[in-house]
Amino acid sequence: MLVDIWQLSFWFSLISIIFNPIFWNFVAQNEYRNKTITKLLKGNATLGVKILAGVIFILGTYRDILYKRALVQQPTWSFLEYELIKAISVIFIVSGTILVVSSIRALGLHGTYLGDYFGILMGERVTEFPFNITENPMYYGSTVIFLGYALLCASPAGLILTAVVFACYKVALMFEGPFTEMIYNEAAKSQDDKQE
Repeated sequence: MLVDIWQLSFWFSLISIIFNPIFWNFVAQNEYRNKTITKLLKGNATLGVKILAGVIFILGTYRDILYKRALVQQPTWSFLEYELIKAISVIFIVSGTILVVSSIRALGLHGTYLGDYFGILMGERVTEFPFNITENPMYYGSTVIFLGYALLCASPAGLILTAVVFACYKVALMFEGPFTEMIYNEAAKSQDDKQE
C-alpha cells in the first residue's frame, strides 16, 4: 500500500491545504466589498492587513506542520529513496524557498498579504526577480517546496497532497487574478475621473 487513506493526519493535511486559499480569498474579497475588517478597526486598513497577514501566516504554518506530520505517518516508496531523488528534493526545497522569500521581499507586506483588497495599492506592477520569471512565484515556489518534502520523505501521499496544493493554487488564481485586475482597473478609472 503506497498511501494509507485511513490515517487522519492525511485528511487533516488535505483539509488545511484546501481551506487556506478559500479562507484568504473569502476574507479578502469580503474586505474589498464590505470593508468588514477596516470598519472593525475604525478605518485602520494598514492594521487590518497586518492582522490578516498574521492569520494567514499562522494558518500556513499550521498547514505545513500538518503536511509534514502526514508524510511521517505515511508509507514510503522505495523508488523515491535513491540518493539522487534526495538531492533533487533539497534543490526543490531551496529553489522554492528562494521564490517565496524573494516574492515577499519584492512585494512587501501589503503586496504579499492582499493589501490591495484593503485599498492599499502598489504604485506599479512588480517586475523584478522573481516576477520576471513567473507571474505567481509565491504559489509556484510553495508548490515546489511541498514537492521537495514529498520526495525527501519518499512519500506517495506527499505527491498526492502536492498535486492538491498545485490544483488549489490554480483555482485560487482563477479568482485572484481577475479580481485583482478589476481592483486596479477601478482605481485607474477613478483616478482618470478625478483628473477630468
